[in-house]
Amino acid sequence: MGDGVPNLTDYSAARAAFSWEQARRWLDGLPGGGLNIAHEAVDRHAAGPRRDHVALRWLGRRGGRRDLTYSELAEASNRFANVLHDLGVQRGDTVFALMPRVPELYVAALGTLKHGSVFSPLFSAFGPEPVRERLDRGEGRVLVTTESLYRRKVASVRESLAGLRHILVTGGGEEAPPGTEALGARLTAASLDWEIAPTQPQDPALLHFTSGTTGRPKGALHVHEAVVAHHATARFALDLQPEDVFWCTADPGWVTGTSYGIVAPLTHGLTSIVDEADFDAARWYQVLQDERVTVWYTAPTAIRLLMRAGRDLAARYDLRSLRLVASVGEALAPDAVRWGQEAWGCPVLDNWWQTETGGIMISNFLATEVRPGSMGLPLPGIEAAVVERSSAGVRVIEAADEEGELALRAGWPSMFRAYYRDPERYAACFAGGWYLTGDLASRDADGYYWFKGRADDVIKSAGHLIGPVEVESGLVEHPAVAEVAVIGKPDPIVGEVVKAFVVLQAGLEAGPDLERDLLAYGRQRLGAQVAPKELAFVDALPHTRSGKVMRRLLRAREMGLPEGDLSMLEQAEPAREDGP
Repeated sequence: MGDGVPNLTDYSAARAAFSWEQARRWLDGLPGGGLNIAHEAVDRHAAGPRRDHVALRWLGRRGGRRDLTYSELAEASNRFANVLHDLGVQRGDTVFALMPRVPELYVAALGTLKHGSVFSPLFSAFGPEPVRERLDRGEGRVLVTTESLYRRKVASVRESLAGLRHILVTGGGEEAPPGTEALGARLTAASLDWEIAPTQPQDPALLHFTSGTTGRPKGALHVHEAVVAHHATARFALDLQPEDVFWCTADPGWVTGTSYGIVAPLTHGLTSIVDEADFDAARWYQVLQDERVTVWYTAPTAIRLLMRAGRDLAARYDLRSLRLVASVGEALAPDAVRWGQEAWGCPVLDNWWQTETGGIMISNFLATEVRPGSMGLPLPGIEAAVVERSSAGVRVIEAADEEGELALRAGWPSMFRAYYRDPERYAACFAGGWYLTGDLASRDADGYYWFKGRADDVIKSAGHLIGPVEVESGLVEHPAVAEVAVIGKPDPIVGEVVKAFVVLQAGLEAGPDLERDLLAYGRQRLGAQVAPKELAFVDALPHTRSGKVMRRLLRAREMGLPEGDLSMLEQAEPAREDGP
């Protein structure tokens, strides 16, 4: 980590001096002109002094281990680009991947980008219908998957996907299932040599599907210029440096797992850990210790689970290499920030962004005061505001601590360029030069932003607007509470009352006395207007695979309404083990 000095030491000075043109100069660009994500992530390192540095260290769920240097990753992704060429895939065609976190997934992503095609990752836990819908909506031409996932998730819907021309499978026997081809054999036969397509900054590169609160999944399309923001935001918010060992626990099926699990760390020339296995507290601590991870990017759900596992478990492991923990996916409650700092001995920095933004927009930094519970400050190059929509347009709210919709001035490099084949939906996201995020927030007098919840999660009770995160952050401070989510429950008198769903700490039993205690605690801590009026104990809360609580699902179940799209639900089906 060199001299140990953070990349950002003076926030105000960095904002004043920064420009996206400067950030573009931190990258190389293609030798013949243009810009390509895979070149910046892999090939420029493979051609220089870091060619033999480990780029990816893969840890298999059954104990396997594999290192890929930058030169090896460059050659493997060259082979995949040649496979696409040999199959007749055209530039701009969409290549989907439905795979666990195995090396072939990362090779396919980078090889697709080298070819000039569009890469679209899918969660390996999706069921057949979510897979079919995304392949259909994204006009998938190629699917890369494992033999097991093909048989369980794709075979039953294959005939309905007329546009899907090629299915490449790995991890099976000697013969691929009918209608598919063995990826391994194709890669072995492919040439090591490949000249990256002359992609331009605005050429399509990545397609990420995200579930809306209503309607069908949206396909957010990103371009090769996004790599400029991937690199710069990782430099500032995650403080990535070439000698770091970095671990992003997010699956590439979620945008974090692509932007910061594949692209950003590789652009910095460091070693990135890829763990195929699912969450297990002891395993995760073992990985942090044995791999001497220095920067760890994870989700609030994981932090909360590690809190439940206890500080004694954390104390059994040597975590002295860890210098920064970052969190994203859902607002990180103040108690989690404080607990992590005490248990792990390093700063825990929350940040905020969306699939549509493509990269971190607001963050806490090593160089700034960490205010537990705050999203932090806008990154250099990002202009944020709290706004109010009306029929007259968008009004910026200047007053501190007043709640409104979080907006970003449009134009940063990783901003999505379209909702795939849905221009009206895309246009509705912008007004007056602002991208309207749909998230509610406030900004304090010092410029720190505080997440309040999604606009459609806000509870309106007796004329008061109540942000669910505020209530949840208050209740979770109670020592009996492990996790909590709140919704607005219809009430004929006040419109809605707050109902809380509570997961208790391990070993505690639910009962009327504890329920009364928690409701009283809420009134004391939050005030009678904001505190929950009803409370239910549950064994677990429904989460998306990116770690967000699905409040709409709690609301639908409470009111007996249709549950809607469950494809993003964390445990949409029983966990299965899939190998490469």
